Amino acid sequence: MYKNIVVGTDGSDTAKVAVAHAMELARVGGATLHIVHAWDVSLGMAAMAAGSGGPVVDLDRLDADVADNGAALLAAAASECENAGVKVESHLVRSDPADALLGVATNVGADLLVVGNRGMSGIKRFVLGSVPNRISHHTPCNLLIVRTVE
Repeated sequence: MYKNIVVGTDGSDTAKVAVAHAMELARVGGATLHIVHAWDVSLGMAAMAAGSGGPVVDLDRLDADVADNGAALLAAAASECENAGVKVESHLVRSDPADALLGVATNVGADLLVVGNRGMSGIKRFVLGSVPNRISHHTPCNLLIVRTVE
């Protein structure tokens, strides 16, 4: 039914639930699973920290560390998929999470995009918006929103 399934992960327990659902769909249907991890370290984040009395941040170092962490996260998720017999491709994208998922889905010709229903909370969600909500308005394919919290 599906040939290319895209799912995002930030390594959280809720993201792992969405990845598990996407992995099972890919396994059963013989699809390729595209796992996406997105990050964006911006000057605005450092300015907000410095403006509130926080330490000066080496953005290049922070960006590299976050990218390395994301690559390790993707490698672990990909290994789990391969062990389950699922064909998997990893995508490490420096971008807003919703934009990254939509971009990968478009680029790989995804049939299905899988996201969890929970993620950010508090002020971060208020400022950036809900990833599932943003994706639901712009997805280039079918969308499955997985209930990730009881």
